[in-house]
Amino acid sequence: MPELLLSLGAAAAALAVALGCGLLVGIERERRKGSGPGRALAGVRSFAVAALMGATTMLVGQLWLTVVGAAFVAALAVVAYRRDRSGDPGVTTELALLLTFVIGALCTLSLTLGAALAVTLTGLLAGRERMHDFARHWLQPAELRDGIVLAALALIALPLLPDRPLWGLVLNPRTIATLLVVLLAIQALAHLCRRVLRERQALMLSALASGFVSSTATIATLGMEVRADKTPARLAAGAALLSCVATLLQLLAVAATVQPSWLTVLWLPVLAGAGVAGLLGAWMVRSAMAHTATPDRATAPSVPDPQRMFSLPGAALVAALLTGVQAAVQGLTAWLGDTGLLAATLIAALAELHAASAAVMAQSPAASGPAFIALGGALAVHALAKCVTAQLSGGWAFASALAPGLLGHTALVLALLFATSG
Repeated sequence: MPELLLSLGAAAAALAVALGCGLLVGIERERRKGSGPGRALAGVRSFAVAALMGATTMLVGQLWLTVVGAAFVAALAVVAYRRDRSGDPGVTTELALLLTFVIGALCTLSLTLGAALAVTLTGLLAGRERMHDFARHWLQPAELRDGIVLAALALIALPLLPDRPLWGLVLNPRTIATLLVVLLAIQALAHLCRRVLRERQALMLSALASGFVSSTATIATLGMEVRADKTPARLAAGAALLSCVATLLQLLAVAATVQPSWLTVLWLPVLAGAGVAGLLGAWMVRSAMAHTATPDRATAPSVPDPQRMFSLPGAALVAALLTGVQAAVQGLTAWLGDTGLLAATLIAALAELHAASAAVMAQSPAASGPAFIALGGALAVHALAKCVTAQLSGGWAFASALAPGLLGHTALVLALLFATSG
């Protein structure tokens, strides 16, 4: 008797959830059904019955009955579509009715999965206008192409690559491709944020997005704007600090791709440093814009082809540079040991922090003392190189406005890094 009650309780729960799923989808369709001879195929009752029918056929325990039920609902949808007089050539309601039958059947196997699928289906049906507007008006052709490229790389090319290093601990094709996909995804996310958020935030978002491409190049560009008297030094320095936030966040992305064990010691220093740089940079930008007569998008650092979500050649170049530096550090480490690791890392950090850090992470686990010294040296050298770039491109006014925040947040990262390393 207890087993019978248990089975009856499970069956009742499945039927109740199936009914709820059918009502949820049906209410949304009822609102769009219309009235009169031109009304649509099904409403709240039809969807509720379809879901209950799917659950009931599964509870009977005869698979052929479920197949017959699905075929009946599909045939009903085909007949209704052929006799449709609403003037809408779409088949969304017909497909939703068949899927609702399947959801009802699924509720007998997994209540959670069935309910989640019903909510997802209802959301898709309810968001018709927004999705149409997004696809037809908001999404640019170049963004669509970039999205297809990113999806192809992540879903098709990446799984096909071998996941083993070709030399020592470096030159892993899967890791290189993953790094490329991560760089492209970061650029795409920054691009979408720049489009979605308000116009007055364009300068800060452009600086952040440019930093994901190259923070050093962004600083040089801003410095030339300052030297040409097109941008106030304080405003440019704030934007430059925001580009440094992107540098630190990419450091976490590189660690997650190359050597995930580094994340346990990097996340706190990097997030703290990025938070300080972001808050200070945003404050400098806002205060400078408040004293600027006509602050507008013209002062924002340029992002190549603003309609594109990312720069594939640029990301590929960065991935190739990171891979090349890793190979060079592997060779020098094999030749000179820890001295070669430190020397190669410091030289690489003059131009590209992520290449230097990726090389260190690929060579050593997070607990390695020489690796901490090499990474800390790379951070310090890269910060000093940015200060020199600021002075050469924008003069002392720009460099003096940027250096305190740049060196300050770098010092915080270094202090926390060595504190967490023990």
